[in-house]
Amino acid sequence: MQRCNTKTPALISDCRLIVGLTLVALTSASLESSAFQRNIRTELSLKTGRVSENVHMPLRLRGGKDVKRIYSFGKSGAEGDASMKTILGGKGANCAEMAKIGLSVPPGFTITCQTCAEYNKNGRKLPTGCWQEVLTNLKKVESDMGLKFGDPSGPLLVSVRSGAAVSMPGMMDTVLNLGLNDEVVAGLAKKSNERFAYDSYRRLLDMFGDVVIGVHHKHFEEALEKLKREKGVAMDNDLSAEDLKELIVRYKQVYKNNGKEFPTDPLKQLEMAIQAVFDSWECDRARQYRDIQGIRGLDGTAVTVMSMVYGNLGKTSGTGVLFSRNPSTGENKLYGEYLIDAQGEDVVAGIRTPDPISKLQTVMPQAYKDLLANVEKLEHHYKDMQDIEFTIQENRLFMLQCRSGKRTGASAIKIAVDLFKEGILTKDESIMKVECAHLDQLLHPQFADESKYKTRVIAKGLPASPGAAVGQIVFTPEEAEQHKAKGTPAILVRAETSPEDVGGMHAAEGVLTQRGGMTSHAAVVARGWGKTCVTGCSALKVDDEAKTLEINGKVYKTGDWISLNGNTGEVIEGKESLAPPTISGDLSTFMSWVDERRKLKVFTNADTPEDAAEARRNGAEGIGLVRTEHMFFSSDERLKAVRQMIMAETVEARKVALSKLLPFQRSDFEGIFTAMNGLPVTIRLLDPPLHEFLPSAEMTDVVNQIASESGITKEKVLEKIDKLHEVNPMLGLRGCRLGIVNPEISEMQARAIIEAALNVKSKGIVAIPDIMVPLVGT
Repeated sequence: MQRCNTKTPALISDCRLIVGLTLVALTSASLESSAFQRNIRTELSLKTGRVSENVHMPLRLRGGKDVKRIYSFGKSGAEGDASMKTILGGKGANCAEMAKIGLSVPPGFTITCQTCAEYNKNGRKLPTGCWQEVLTNLKKVESDMGLKFGDPSGPLLVSVRSGAAVSMPGMMDTVLNLGLNDEVVAGLAKKSNERFAYDSYRRLLDMFGDVVIGVHHKHFEEALEKLKREKGVAMDNDLSAEDLKELIVRYKQVYKNNGKEFPTDPLKQLEMAIQAVFDSWECDRARQYRDIQGIRGLDGTAVTVMSMVYGNLGKTSGTGVLFSRNPSTGENKLYGEYLIDAQGEDVVAGIRTPDPISKLQTVMPQAYKDLLANVEKLEHHYKDMQDIEFTIQENRLFMLQCRSGKRTGASAIKIAVDLFKEGILTKDESIMKVECAHLDQLLHPQFADESKYKTRVIAKGLPASPGAAVGQIVFTPEEAEQHKAKGTPAILVRAETSPEDVGGMHAAEGVLTQRGGMTSHAAVVARGWGKTCVTGCSALKVDDEAKTLEINGKVYKTGDWISLNGNTGEVIEGKESLAPPTISGDLSTFMSWVDERRKLKVFTNADTPEDAAEARRNGAEGIGLVRTEHMFFSSDERLKAVRQMIMAETVEARKVALSKLLPFQRSDFEGIFTAMNGLPVTIRLLDPPLHEFLPSAEMTDVVNQIASESGITKEKVLEKIDKLHEVNPMLGLRGCRLGIVNPEISEMQARAIIEAALNVKSKGIVAIPDIMVPLVGT
């Protein structure tokens, strides 16, 4: 018998799921399909961020003398596959898998996670021989592409991307367009078009400076915004080729102003970028994310070097991010966004607000058709909802990444149920796709009545992550964490989020951003954590310096209350009331599957009839613990009677006070027995030390309050409090020891329990009380 130490329905359901998952893990002997079968051991070990000894590891960990640090993928296939996430990271393993199944993946290679560990142990230096392996594999990419890295006559550009065994979206670094300098960009301009070439160069200067050199992105952003104002344009892609050449000059000056220099040697750029990505494994945001997620036991991040394909080649090119199913609701419909004439960072960073993926069907019909075919192939191959990054270069589709998509609790349940109904998963496999945290999300409150707040809706953005959130406005991650520490709910408001905001996003009840789409960093991370999130709310004017938020002329400041509806994207002025959740629909179906497989019973903690009824509705099969002392805190009348009992000088006086408590206890037990009709209820007699029932305040105030309530002198009150004082109350007069010294307390409680059981029995209700006398040992 498993007793869950909670009175909330969330953990009741969690325990039912844990039982079901344990059973499936122990008994399902026929997990089928290629990618699913290869991945199942890896996925089980990665659920907790710990690496199993049985997971495929590189040769050096199996006792071999050779060390293979780099695995290539390209036109001729791949050296790795999806089962090698602990070696190649999620990104590298899935790029290799996509290449193996025939999708159009730009050629490249992946440096292993274990090399990252060696790099860090080696004082942040690449292991001996590693750079030579990089050059060897770079030549393979050059051969596949028919281009040469650093050659102006036919330049190959590459990206350098991070990717650990466990998905950490946005937490580590990426650098695009490596290989450009003044000579190469001129050659690229002749081979393609001038504007595209110089746009790529200015992007490299910005990203390389920020990620590799340590020149903050804001300096480049300021230079860009200043030039746009001078040229009278609103969007980056309104700048001409000549404008971009001028911007590049200004970007180089940003380097000089910060005492830095951009390396013109393409190979030096590549080496520094690889090292920067390895370094990002230990950056503050990545460490904080791993702490929050409980990710442990990994070697580091892999580095994937991939040939660039270009979404910024004009109107026939673009880039996007999509989910094969809606990650908020689970609906079987493409969910994502894209930008024309852009590169991937523009979408995920939320710098521009993109168009919905459905619009791509009319803009680039053939590319959209190819995308649909690839999405279907990947979902059936991996047997899961996929998070996909893609680029379209002059109407040709390239797949840059796929991974199992982060999803909300509601989405996880619906996807699991639908994949079973569609014949893609078995019931056992479907159960394995749902995490306990998903159930916890589902059992969070929603707004009680959405019609009541419609007159207070002050703005509307994109519904990036569902749910309801109420809190005080904060403008920095630090403020959100401070509110969390004080137990005060906060809504983190940002112009746009960055990975550095991860701590504040985790601490806040919800996130609201001025810019960004439904696949931006804020949206992806919020969905993974079950945080309510509204993005791309263009009516907002966020001033980070002044810490103000302006909406339609009205200014809101730190500490003002707002509410967010993540299902509709509505921003509501003030505090909106919430309602408890219920289990129904797909969740009910899913939990019935778990119940079919589990062997253990799941009990709950419940201290009131309302808690007991809620637990019964959510599948509890009994109460493992009723904490009777909690019943005394539910009203001032009860607390006063308890304090009267504490202050009593004689047994008779104590019995008078206890006689006031008896009907309260009896009534509560009757309600609990009625809610749990036919199920066992374990009731613990009074357990804590008596001082816990005294007011929390300055001693003078406590004495005055109790004297007023009980009608005895302040001196007597102070004397009684002194007698209650113990060096270690947890080992003092409490539990069975209190019952032995004052048996009338246990007598009253036992009488209340037995009388309540007899009373409900007369109404045809079956009460099964189990009385626990606390702190009895042998």
